[in-house]
Amino acid sequence: MTDDIEPYKPIACGLYSEYELAIMRRIHLRLGWVDAQGQQYIGNVLPLDLQTRERVEYLLVRAIDGARHEIRLDKIISSNVREAVAQ
Repeated sequence: MTDDIEPYKPIACGLYSEYELAIMRRIHLRLGWVDAQGQQYIGNVLPLDLQTRERVEYLLVRAIDGARHEIRLDKIISSNVREAVAQ
């Protein structure tokens, strides 16, 4: 699902790398994000993969309840990824 309402704003390469490390190490993250409809979410998730489609980057995650989410990287509003991968 591509969000065509707002142009994608690329995130910093270092932050992208930290998401990659969290995926490789299977580190659970606490994320806050906004979906395409403007709904805000906060949750503990396991990052599964990063994907790029139509010049938009997404983080694929699984929540504790098993639900899977596809989160636009520029719509993540809070994250503990830096602290989590530094440990």
